[in-house]
Amino acid sequence: MKYGRILLKLSGESLMGEQSYGISSQMLTLYCNEIKRVYEQGVEAAVVIGGGNIYRGMQGSAKGMDRVQGDYMGMMATIINSLALQGELERQGVPTELFGGLNIEPICRSFSRRRAVQALEAKKVVIIGGGTGNPFFTTDTASVLRAIEIKADIILKGTRVDGVYTADPEKDPSAQKYSVLSFDEALNKKLKIMDLTAFALCQENNLPIYVFDMNKEGNLQSVVQGQDIGTLVCKQ
Repeated sequence: MKYGRILLKLSGESLMGEQSYGISSQMLTLYCNEIKRVYEQGVEAAVVIGGGNIYRGMQGSAKGMDRVQGDYMGMMATIINSLALQGELERQGVPTELFGGLNIEPICRSFSRRRAVQALEAKKVVIIGGGTGNPFFTTDTASVLRAIEIKADIILKGTRVDGVYTADPEKDPSAQKYSVLSFDEALNKKLKIMDLTAFALCQENNLPIYVFDMNKEGNLQSVVQGQDIGTLVCKQ
C-alpha cells in the first residue's frame, strides 16, 4: 500500500444518493464497503463526514438564524451521519471508535489525538464527527486538522467527480482534468478544492490532498494502492 494511514473526507450530501434529503441506505452501504476493503488490507483509516444532507449552518444563517447556533446544528448533523457510518461498518464486522469535536456522552467521547491514534493502532476505523467543536469552521477544516493531529499520510477527498478540472465537468464538457497540482498552482488558478482555511493548513503542514470519485466501486482501494485515478495536490 502507498498510504498506511489515511483520513477520508466525505461530504454529507454524498450520502443522499438520488434522494433530496437524508441518508440513502444504498450509498451508506457502498461507502462502508469501500472503507472495509482498505481496512482489511491493513490501512489505518479515519473518516470525517459533513452534515449537508441534514443541515448546513451557512444556509440557516442566510435565512436569518444566528450563525453560531446554526453551526452547532450543523455539527450535530455530522454526528448523525457519523453514527450511521459507525452502525453500518460494525454491521459489516469492522470495529470502530467514534469521537466528536463535541463531547456527547454516551454517543461519543471528545476527540483527542492520543485516543484516536490508540484506536487506529488497535485496528479500529476512527470516525470523527462534530467538526472542530467551534462555530465558523467547516468540516473541510476539521478534516485537515484531524489528519494533521493523527499524522495521516494523506487526506483523501471523496467526491462524485474523478478529480480536479479546469472547469466544472458537469457544466463544461471541454474541461480538462489535472493529474497533479501544486498548492501554489491550485491557489493561483482559484480552484475550489477545499475552503481556504483548510487548504492553507494543508500547505503549511505539507499534507497532500487526493481528490477522487468515491462513488465508483473499488476506487478507494485503488487510491491507497497508488493508482492514478484522481488528482493529487501536493508540495512540488
